[in-house]
Amino acid sequence: MRPSHQCPFPPSDTDRTQIWEMLVPRDIAAFVAADWSMVADDFKSDGFYAIDARKSDDPDAWQMMFPNLDAYRDEWIGQAIAAQKIGYAQDLYDGVFRATRLEKIDITGNRALVRKHFNGRIKKADGSEDRLLWKTHYYCEKQDTGKWLITGFTGYLPNHDPAK
Repeated sequence: MRPSHQCPFPPSDTDRTQIWEMLVPRDIAAFVAADWSMVADDFKSDGFYAIDARKSDDPDAWQMMFPNLDAYRDEWIGQAIAAQKIGYAQDLYDGVFRATRLEKIDITGNRALVRKHFNGRIKKADGSEDRLLWKTHYYCEKQDTGKWLITGFTGYLPNHDPAK
């Protein structure tokens, strides 16, 4: 982790710190490297599923895009490889990190609802930019070992935060 990328939770809050480390610096680093093996152990494969909210406020428009972890992994790898082919005018890790906020984690028993917001722009070498503007709500479960795992998520929720 780079020094400027500090966890917003105190070190004494080990559960939230572990979840933040999993879903922010490790997730971003894996995506930029297009290396699923860096995050593969962060998911609970049995029963995993994910919903694509399609940036819509209307839940009737949402779709079950990933009925299992393999489907999500394949899409994740495809997006990561595509991102590697884009010429960015700035460091991709730093750009994604600046656009990412994860400051609210609700924990009840061994379950957590984690809210990750994306709101930023990453400049491309051709002068255009990638706009990151959505929210993802992750569902996590603490295992008997003490490790938190992602059991699913609802992603690409609309983000109505002020533009950056």
